[in-house]
Amino acid sequence: MSVSDAEPRILVVDDERFFREAIREALAGAGLEIEPAASGRQALGLLAERPFGAVVLDLQLPDMHGLEVLRRAKELRPELRVVILSAHTEQANVLQALRLGAFDYLAKPLHEEELVFAVKRALATYDLAAGWHGLRERLGRLESALSELAEQAAAAQPDTQAGLRELVVRSVAGVLGAAKTSLLLLDEGPGELRVAATHGRRIPPAGADPLELGGGVAGAALARAEPILVADVEADGRFPDRAPERGYESSSFAVAPLLSGTRAIGVLCATDRQDGPMDADDLALLRILAQQVARLLDQPEVAADLEEALEAATPAEEPETLAEFEEASALEALPGGEARGAALVRSICDAVTAEVEPARILNAALGQIGVALAAAPVSLFLAAGRPGELVREAQWDGGAAGDRARLPAGAGLTGFVFRSGGLVASDAPARDPRFAREVDTPASGEVGPLLVGPVRFRGKTLGVFRVFPKSARDASPALGELLSAALSAAVRNVLLYRSLVQTIEEVAAARRSSKPT
Repeated sequence: MSVSDAEPRILVVDDERFFREAIREALAGAGLEIEPAASGRQALGLLAERPFGAVVLDLQLPDMHGLEVLRRAKELRPELRVVILSAHTEQANVLQALRLGAFDYLAKPLHEEELVFAVKRALATYDLAAGWHGLRERLGRLESALSELAEQAAAAQPDTQAGLRELVVRSVAGVLGAAKTSLLLLDEGPGELRVAATHGRRIPPAGADPLELGGGVAGAALARAEPILVADVEADGRFPDRAPERGYESSSFAVAPLLSGTRAIGVLCATDRQDGPMDADDLALLRILAQQVARLLDQPEVAADLEEALEAATPAEEPETLAEFEEASALEALPGGEARGAALVRSICDAVTAEVEPARILNAALGQIGVALAAAPVSLFLAAGRPGELVREAQWDGGAAGDRARLPAGAGLTGFVFRSGGLVASDAPARDPRFAREVDTPASGEVGPLLVGPVRFRGKTLGVFRVFPKSARDASPALGELLSAALSAAVRNVLLYRSLVQTIEEVAAARRSSKPT
């Protein structure tokens, strides 16, 4: 959705009507809408009522100083991007504004291109922060869902398995924000999928018929043992039989198989996401849930097995602080470390939202992974060089030897991930016949646990991330799925931001060259 399609997202605060109108005209030419305010109190009132991403704020206002408006605005909405307007004589106030969290400043009289560039840059970084905030919230819901599922499974008796299944579909709906979800389980006798639980809709009689393995979207996902993401089924063409009359409002959906080792159990399905089409982040979260649900549903004595897993992973020493208690909680001990990974990705979100420059965004993300997993190096490669080559875009080395600068895109386990879009998580990668020492080790050549995952953008694999953890348990597929979602989101926002800046600079250069000398 464009800015002009939504509520006005740019608040312009200036007591002089001339400047308010001049700013409106300049931004309107760039397809942006504003909401004007003539005083500090009016501006704060609007901020409390409506969603804004950027504020253009004059320091000289009739009722209160712009610095006070800035301070209160940031307290009210910390994520706001505020562009200060000042006279050339107000340098001391400009410095104070930057200390208070102003995003940028412009000197009066205003230059139209400068103004448009500053506001678009502010909105772009606001969108980046908002995207990370949304992912962080969904990861929080994932943590809660995993905890509730574990508790329900631990208390479940054979006659209460229906309650666990209902909780599964509700959890998927809550984590993904999907209006309709379903759980289908495989009847191994005839090899058919049957609806075990649904959320958000009643299955019509025809829809309740068993589905053959390999048939339909759910059957195809289970037969291939691969998740399926469809952004728009009408444009996709792979599943023409998924008609709107079957009760779906959205043309976008995600499906993940339930696999216990190599044994197929069933499928989780989600559609009608409230905030738009399903994306790669949704699919990664659904895969994490599917991994945990498969384990819980495949255990004949779930409570005993889960208690044993929790007991084995409980730290020997009692935690002394609240933070230590949270780290030692049952969530951290869940098999596969999904919740531990969710907590790590939330810390990545926090670190990334504090940065603005693209290079620092990626370094902040990789640094969080390196510190949390005691891993070095942690690196990110993109297919940005010569054909068939991956180039290191960012890395965190922890003061030790770094990763290789360039890698062949078709060799080793790293090349496999790039070509297939899959994931490699191995505590002993050298045992894998696809392993290539000159590719799948850091610059030091040391062989150890390896976690390699894809970096995706708009359905395509743009590159890979690599983690060389010290602990074998951190070479976890579940952790890799979450890191893939987080780093793909970071790269996506960096690329979009760079594209925006490049476009603005090209337009500005074209305008300058067209002016008579």
